[in-house]
Amino acid sequence: MPYLERVEMPQRPWLDHYPADVDPVLQDVTLPHVPALARQAASTYANTIAFTQVMANGMNGSLKYREVDVHSDNFAAYLRETLGLQQGDRVAVQIPNSLAYPIVAFGVMKAGLVLVNTNPLYTASEMTHQFKDSGAKVLVVSDMFADRLPEVLPQTDIETVVTVRISEFFSPVVAGVIRLVQKVWSRTLPKITVPHTSFQAALKMGEKVCTRAQAESYLEGVGADSLAALQYTGGTTGVSKGAMLTHGNLVSNTLQLLQMNGEYIVPGKETALTALPLYHIFAFTVNLLGFYHVGARNLLIPTPRPPSNLKRAFENYKITWTTGVNTLFNALLNERWFTDSPPKHLKASAAGGMSLHESVAKRWRDVTGTPIVEGYGLTESSPVLSFNPLGGMFKDNSIGIPVPSTEMACVDENGKEVAIGEPGELIARGPQIMKGYWNRDDETKNTLKDGWLYTGDIAQMDSDGYFTIVDRKKDMVIVSGFNVYPNDVEEAIAAVPGVLEVGVIGVPDEKSGEAVRAFVVASAPAPTAEAIQAHCRETLSAYKVPSTIVFVDELPKSPIGKILRRELRDHAMSQTASTKGA
Repeated sequence: MPYLERVEMPQRPWLDHYPADVDPVLQDVTLPHVPALARQAASTYANTIAFTQVMANGMNGSLKYREVDVHSDNFAAYLRETLGLQQGDRVAVQIPNSLAYPIVAFGVMKAGLVLVNTNPLYTASEMTHQFKDSGAKVLVVSDMFADRLPEVLPQTDIETVVTVRISEFFSPVVAGVIRLVQKVWSRTLPKITVPHTSFQAALKMGEKVCTRAQAESYLEGVGADSLAALQYTGGTTGVSKGAMLTHGNLVSNTLQLLQMNGEYIVPGKETALTALPLYHIFAFTVNLLGFYHVGARNLLIPTPRPPSNLKRAFENYKITWTTGVNTLFNALLNERWFTDSPPKHLKASAAGGMSLHESVAKRWRDVTGTPIVEGYGLTESSPVLSFNPLGGMFKDNSIGIPVPSTEMACVDENGKEVAIGEPGELIARGPQIMKGYWNRDDETKNTLKDGWLYTGDIAQMDSDGYFTIVDRKKDMVIVSGFNVYPNDVEEAIAAVPGVLEVGVIGVPDEKSGEAVRAFVVASAPAPTAEAIQAHCRETLSAYKVPSTIVFVDELPKSPIGKILRRELRDHAMSQTASTKGA
């Protein structure tokens, strides 16, 4: 039975601008959960290559759809039979783009468990918070990041650690070369000092006890409303919280994306460059679920930095789609090898995670002859709410129109819809909206109201129903697509001896889109800027560390004592302007 009933959309101006082949209402969804979506793809495209991991030097490994299906079944059996996990238990996953990732992600969900995606760049304190908050019992982690585990594990409920190599499923010779380079040249393999099981050993244990009947039994009672993933995001308080994404949320958003693109994504014919990390909700839904569902070949890039890491992928494969953020597209446009020989088979690219600069979008079209489709969404919306439709009216500097079966509106402080062209808080509702925040009812009530997701972003809608973001969440800083919440950074800096007050903002940066700047009021003897940055590097991920520290006599405050970050931003912009004018 379909779990999403076909309902008529209220009259909205964007309904006139869907491409002719796109139904503005999501068609009946019969797939009950993500494993059903994955298994259907594996059955349809069994002997087609699903994933190819491409290293910077061109070395590669691949898995076919049937191999992903079998391996993920075995991993599910390992989790349920060998480890004895029960339906609903949480499994934390902390690995970069690699052939192991889809096996682990699908395996967790096939086992009826909850996936907890974790950024490999997290520090020990950030890992500890997320693992404790989620109550994860198992951690699947890249062996490159295992050195933080002795500090983290004693403070969590994690009972089992499974370690993954970056070269999993590569040929023995190639894997050996990669391993040697890691050990000798790059020195990226720390000694693992905690009890652990290798990924291949886990798969072998699962294979011994795996049957199709057992695999199907793990999903008894799992449906559209069942929790599929805890996707952690920052909050207004700076405390990371888990967005509860259901199987229905993820399946619906996957189908919304595909339906919106209509004939521009051809089943079994696409090759998608996956440079964004799969643990990020954008790539997770668009690449892992969306392109997998239509039988595409995903080219997995472990890290897109430097951008030359993508050179071999563009040279050796007929890429038809790319996904990325503004900084990635901009970086490629500044690579001579890319502009001299742009991809010949590219049809379109999808941008998300941060605002797409109009200049970048135009230059990309000039160089490649193809558009970048800018979308909008949040972790809380699985993530996509809207994007510029291919085959329809395209507007630069716009986040486009809502995807099928999605409503969006701009409202004032009282929740009343504002007039066309007037700015207001962007709210949305649809089948992709999260269930709520994990163990945070108050935060859920503040964000979900009468079925609407209150995004906290200020937007305006034009007469055609196209939306434009006026201002991202007031205080959030977006560094190369990663969300940085000022409270996180302020808390770290406030712990430095001699710091009295601190305010953190984002400032424009050519390379990363934005950079973190901290304004500090200090006592005597005052800490140095270098000392503050060194402390931040110990407690925060690298992208959260302030690039500049500015010492001031006082910080602007409201009558109730709240630091006015907007005034800090205005000050920073005026200083930049005066410097340019000097």
